[in-house]
Amino acid sequence: MRVLQKALLFPLLLLCSVIGLVACKEESPVIVSIEPQIGLVGKLLTIYGNNFGNDRDGSYITIGGTPPTAASYLAWSNDQIRIRIPEFGGTGLIYVHRDGKKSNPLLFSNQAAIPEPLSTDQSLGPVISTVKPGAGPIGSLITIEGSGFGASREKSGVFFSWHSETAPSVPAAELHPKAVEVFEADFGYELWNDREIRVRVPDGAVSGGIEVRTSQKKSSPVSFTVTGKPGTKTFKEKRSYTISYTVDIQVQEAEAPNTLYLWVPQPVTSASQWIAEPPERSRDPFVENYQGTTLFQLTDLLPSADTSISMSYIIDVYTVETDLVNQPLKPNAGSPIQSVNTLPSALIPSDNSAVITQAQSIVGKEQNPYEKARKLYEWLLKEGGIQKGPLYNGVLEALEQKRSDPYSASLLFCALARSVGIPAIPVAGVLINRSRLAERHYWAEFWIDGFGWIPLDPGLAGGGGAADFNLHPDPAAYYFGNLDNQRIAFSRGQKSLSQMDPRGRIAVRHRDYALQNLWEEAVGGLGSYSSLWSGITITGMYTQ
Repeated sequence: MRVLQKALLFPLLLLCSVIGLVACKEESPVIVSIEPQIGLVGKLLTIYGNNFGNDRDGSYITIGGTPPTAASYLAWSNDQIRIRIPEFGGTGLIYVHRDGKKSNPLLFSNQAAIPEPLSTDQSLGPVISTVKPGAGPIGSLITIEGSGFGASREKSGVFFSWHSETAPSVPAAELHPKAVEVFEADFGYELWNDREIRVRVPDGAVSGGIEVRTSQKKSSPVSFTVTGKPGTKTFKEKRSYTISYTVDIQVQEAEAPNTLYLWVPQPVTSASQWIAEPPERSRDPFVENYQGTTLFQLTDLLPSADTSISMSYIIDVYTVETDLVNQPLKPNAGSPIQSVNTLPSALIPSDNSAVITQAQSIVGKEQNPYEKARKLYEWLLKEGGIQKGPLYNGVLEALEQKRSDPYSASLLFCALARSVGIPAIPVAGVLINRSRLAERHYWAEFWIDGFGWIPLDPGLAGGGGAADFNLHPDPAAYYFGNLDNQRIAFSRGQKSLSQMDPRGRIAVRHRDYALQNLWEEAVGGLGSYSSLWSGITITGMYTQ
């Protein structure tokens, strides 16, 4: 009998060990979709996904950080949850919580928080009557019809709902709904007149409301649903920076008439970076926003005259994290983002035979553009010879020598990506280290239709980061698809600016904190002068 007990004991222990291992490897819950994305209090909300568990037990969901009452739950299974939409809150991220694990988020919008457009007189401001279609993916073209939009856009814009994760410590009174504007840089505006606007759904937009904002007033929001996303993009961990920088001009020889133009870079506005307040400047600009720069005009400068221009901004920067579902992705051949951001340029020679050959050997037979980009990134980290630098080499030298710094590595990625049909742009700006010092840095983004821009930083991932920088513990894995909030971008893509006078003498600053072809232009009797452009100074920092 004792022999039999011992014989049975080992399989029993083995079975218990297997059960324990399975329990240890239990996967986190995953939300695939919610229906509806925009709903009313008391109506049915269904959450689809997997790994929810066969019954609720101690599991629960949260909407905007708050769990519904137990009475709200109607059904719970491993791949589907049904609840009545609770009365609290408006727009918020939905999570499923089970056994201490939290799912990916999806955004739910309370329709009660999206007012219907008012029938009112045109003089009271812009009014949206219809949006066609009422749903579409990121990058798709929609038509907004109504009145009071204005004959031309000028300083007006179209804004879509946008959402970020918020730290629990932030008081509810400080939470305000945010919106992301359609981006000119992404060819977002196609038509604007008093009764019709055609725009593309911008990167970062979520289901919610669309508003038209003019210089005087804004329309009531109208509901729009963002569809077809092949994954999630999360904005979180807001960090606010106060920055300043100056340009000092000293004139040695000059006679009237003369003019000096200065194209001073301004921080970019994107789905993950915002100019929080109007900037402070020591003098009024000639043009407020000239293709992402502030254009200053200095006229009739005198010998021995010293002139200084100072700029100050408050910038909000968010950590970006992306997660794409493994599914076929097809580019939209008619998209201007596709056609323009796959073209070769002097900075990005994607039509070079060596670049094409190398890119094709890396991606092989892969058809998915996201996986192509990942292969190019991984090749750069393994074969690109990335180092802190600077090496002062370009794309072709970096490819031939297998040696690059953050600048040439980001451009090389863009060249390789464009050569195999992936829209890609370099990004220039500064990294901020633990001592609040700003150092020039370069990274890149590539575009997936229906999803938007995806960031990557081969320079940081490959060991070319700033000293004393809070680097992610696993930089190689993290800096493909994700980006920290310890940076400020001043250009996305290269800014191609036009001279103000064809006779002007231009000055260019290479490998600076913005990629632009013009920085200074001297016209007329300005014989000799010197310019000193300061670095970016971080004068304040606040973490949410």
